[in-house]
Amino acid sequence: MDIASRRARPLTSGNGGDFRPSWSPDGQWIAFSSDRGAGLPFSKGRWEALHIVDIYVVRSDGTGLKQLSQHGGFCGSPKWSDDSTRVIAYCMSAQETINFRWSAGTPDGITRLTTFDLAGHSSEVATGPGVKIAPAFLRGGEIGFVRKDKSAAGISYASGKAGPKGTIQSASWSPDGARVVFHKVMPVTGNVLTAKLWSRLPSYELRLTGVQASFNRSGDRYVMTDYVPTPNGNNLLIVKAATGESTVLFHDPTRSALGPQWSPSGDAVIFGIGHFGAFFNDFHDTFFSKPDRVDGGAQVGIINPDGTGFREVTTGPNNNSFPSMSPDGKRFVYRTFGTEDNGLRIMDLQTKAVTTLTDGYDNFPLWSPRGDLIMFSRLADNDYEIYSIKPDGTDLKRLTAAPGNDAHQGWSPDGDHIVFSTSRMGFKDEAIYTNSPQPYGEIFVMRYDGSNLQQLTDNQWEEGAPAWQPGH
Repeated sequence: MDIASRRARPLTSGNGGDFRPSWSPDGQWIAFSSDRGAGLPFSKGRWEALHIVDIYVVRSDGTGLKQLSQHGGFCGSPKWSDDSTRVIAYCMSAQETINFRWSAGTPDGITRLTTFDLAGHSSEVATGPGVKIAPAFLRGGEIGFVRKDKSAAGISYASGKAGPKGTIQSASWSPDGARVVFHKVMPVTGNVLTAKLWSRLPSYELRLTGVQASFNRSGDRYVMTDYVPTPNGNNLLIVKAATGESTVLFHDPTRSALGPQWSPSGDAVIFGIGHFGAFFNDFHDTFFSKPDRVDGGAQVGIINPDGTGFREVTTGPNNNSFPSMSPDGKRFVYRTFGTEDNGLRIMDLQTKAVTTLTDGYDNFPLWSPRGDLIMFSRLADNDYEIYSIKPDGTDLKRLTAAPGNDAHQGWSPDGDHIVFSTSRMGFKDEAIYTNSPQPYGEIFVMRYDGSNLQQLTDNQWEEGAPAWQPGH
């Protein structure tokens, strides 16, 4: 961009994101990180995407594009040496990009600080242990960087000199290296559950809620879960939509609640209860086979909104969760994982009879307010896509097909639209800076038949598990 005229011209193009540009002191080159050509490969034994990123340089006129790092891992945030002959970056394996995303819980580990010359020759810099990010050459041969690992979080130096401590995400040093400005994460104050968010479409209002919210029929309260790593068990909460004030509806000290849904009549809350290590164990649990996905088993429970009448309505060794009631409240659909069978099931609450709806790797089913369709996510072609099916098992339709994962859908109260989370827009920054397991999550809305697709959010953070508030 020309500062005087504010005119901008494209410097790079192609699929994927280009991040963290750095201009060489001589003005000839721009170094940047990019995930072009990388796609969104799944983390080993997980569904979150790894971030494969390379270091590139390009001349300031857009010519001479070169890849400096070896493809397949991650190298990011390049910074130039004073003589414009080398860049320094932090590097790690692709799998470590998921391990080191959290700031508060980043485990002790090691990332490498690596220098590259313009021919692509690399050399590792000896800077000791630690999850190191955002390195920079400083005057006098010093190198400054940020550490994310919990044992020494803050700004550090290759010489061993100590810098500011805390959850620091990025830093920039003055030309003489004597001062540093940085971004530090501070404790949250006040209630953020009522915060209004920016919306790309004026006809849609976005507000922040807790985890996996589901509104009651009037829209003045919603049910949600909080995040407590297992095996301690989390809380199932009822929250006032206007104020964010919450009360505990259910707690089990040995199991977690997951995927709550308010019944259409408002007289019950239905949810999954189990270990759910994939959601509540900080990426420590991996899932390579059907027994892994069973995860010790889980059941569907129902409770009254006043906290009375809790009961489990499913039994057996399978992992049963993400229930959703039919509009008349007589049946509910849920997903099941087992060593012998997977898919969606429908249970009659009066007779306890169970019928098979699908037998695929399906999840997150939601019954439409009109009762005519059940929407769900299915693993297809190495992506999660959204499907619909009639409650009698007929008329199966695939509604999304773009690269990226589409899931966690929610119905509008009239049944005409669904809102869902997707990764199709890709990463907006290097994943290590986001402190989110899925920083590519954006919210889209479309009609129930898959038409009129519109994007609601666009940023480098994770938006997921949307819920529609009745009356809004």
